[in-house]
Amino acid sequence: MSAAQMSDPPADVLAEAAAAFGLLASPSRLHIVWVLAQGECDVTSLAERVGSALPAVSQHLTKLKLAGLVRSRREGRRVVYLIDDPDIVATVHGWVGRLSKGAAEQGELLRGMGA
Repeated sequence: MSAAQMSDPPADVLAEAAAAFGLLASPSRLHIVWVLAQGECDVTSLAERVGSALPAVSQHLTKLKLAGLVRSRREGRRVVYLIDDPDIVATVHGWVGRLSKGAAEQGELLRGMGA
C-alpha cells in the first residue's frame, strides 16, 4: 500500500502519537525506555543504569505508564517495569541505533581528518 492509498489517521490518534513522541523527547525518559527495551528492570536498577535519582526515575516511569509506553508488575515487594509492545521496542532501537551509527561514523571521519 502506497502512502497515497493510506487514509489519514483521525485527529485524536495523531494527538496521542504526538504526546507519546513528546514523552520520548526527554533524554532521561528515552534512556529509561532504551533500558526497558533491553528487558524488564526495577526502579532501583533503572536509576543506577540511567544515572538519575530514584524519585526522578519514578516520576518518569509514572508518565510513561500513563501514556501506555511501559507497564509494571509486582514480584513480591519489587515492582518490575517492562515494555511489552514490540513496535515501541523496534522504534526506539531503530532511531537510537541509527543515530548511534551516525555518531560513530562522524567520529571516524573526524579521526581520519586528524581532529
